[in-house]
Amino acid sequence: MTKYDLIVIGGGSGGLACAQRAAEYGARVLLAEPGRLGGTCVNVGCVPKKVMWNAAEIAHAIHDGPDYGFEARPAAADWAALKRARDAYVRRLNEIYERNLANRKVELVRGAARFAAPLAIEVNGRRLTASHIVIATGGRPMLPDIPGAELGITSDGFFELEQRPQRVAVVGSGYIAVELTGIFAALGTQVALAVRGTRVLKDFDAMLGEHSIELMRGDGVEVSTNAWPEALVKLPDGALELALRDGRRIGPVDVLLWAIGRAPFVSGLALESAGVELDAYGFVRTDKYQTTNVPAIYAIGDVTGQRQLTPVAIAAGRRLSDRLFGGHPDRHMDYENIPTVIFAHPPIGTVGLPESAARDLYGDDVKIFKSAFVPLYHALTKRKPRVHMKLITVGPEQRIVGVHVVGEGADELLQGFAVAVKMGATKRDFDDTVAIHPTSAEELVTMR
Repeated sequence: MTKYDLIVIGGGSGGLACAQRAAEYGARVLLAEPGRLGGTCVNVGCVPKKVMWNAAEIAHAIHDGPDYGFEARPAAADWAALKRARDAYVRRLNEIYERNLANRKVELVRGAARFAAPLAIEVNGRRLTASHIVIATGGRPMLPDIPGAELGITSDGFFELEQRPQRVAVVGSGYIAVELTGIFAALGTQVALAVRGTRVLKDFDAMLGEHSIELMRGDGVEVSTNAWPEALVKLPDGALELALRDGRRIGPVDVLLWAIGRAPFVSGLALESAGVELDAYGFVRTDKYQTTNVPAIYAIGDVTGQRQLTPVAIAAGRRLSDRLFGGHPDRHMDYENIPTVIFAHPPIGTVGLPESAARDLYGDDVKIFKSAFVPLYHALTKRKPRVHMKLITVGPEQRIVGVHVVGEGADELLQGFAVAVKMGATKRDFDDTVAIHPTSAEELVTMR
């Protein structure tokens, strides 16, 4: 029976980062993964999504071209050609990850691992043990428990579409729903978005959700709120129709996409053989050091339910290996002030506390600064989407605890401002920073 210093179950972003960092410290590492390396992000998430977002941005630019004096004719993107190029790029990334593992002497086993004992797994008929085992199996898109749910697709199925559908319904209110709705709409699909509550992006600052719906409607998206699905029905002509609890119907559409959340992928792991506990939602429970209730068994990434973002999984995986093998006993992931971007049209950037959470924590010590304006790019265009910004400060020193932006460039400008928030910057620090003109970002350091 072979024993390793570390076994990682799952070859997504977190698992790869953890395995490679441990190997760099000299640990003997095995990684087990039955599918394509890179996990959700590389194969059916961030990377191919951003490619499609780029295509949608080009579509918007072509639309704006005549306003800048260019002779631009409306043209539909060749979806099939775009998919071929995107898929080829993803395959290259898969191969790069495999080479990186080999270069660091991480043993890759292509197979689904399951626990045989607390520090032993079985994979492809082999029983393997390790001093430490990391669960990094990620998550999977959810389907609702209603009749006909299987007739729809999820975000995974979005990347399998060979042709652009003419009519689509998207069900959901989170960032995946918002992003895919925007991509479809920009590339010429007629889109209906069904939101079960009253707004989208409900886990973020309210401003972001409010203006997101406004912008989507401006792009021709039909948004239905308080839309609780009751059944998905296939019509005689093959189209789909979504029946809602209140009697409304959405459709007919060619494709319905469920974007109602992601569940931890723990089936088949035989966690009971190791005694690993799950929380009430089925996620693997960990402490701040990523340790489960079983010593020397850890979990990182989406399977833990903590901030389901690729950079978070990578950071947690690296910090765990720093602690276990790098001589940094107190190294752990800090889940506060994590910046993130929703790749809508325009993009949405956020870091820190939403206004509601800040007021719950600090009450009357909260002071809000807001700004809304048409960015210079749109000075000449017929489209006039506005940029919306909000700074949330607390205390007499006006320490900045939240930065929220809806507008073009939000995806790139947020990274630097996230550093400032992480370092405890104040409104005075922002005010004392010379603005870069003309940019949208300058508004964050000139806001009154």
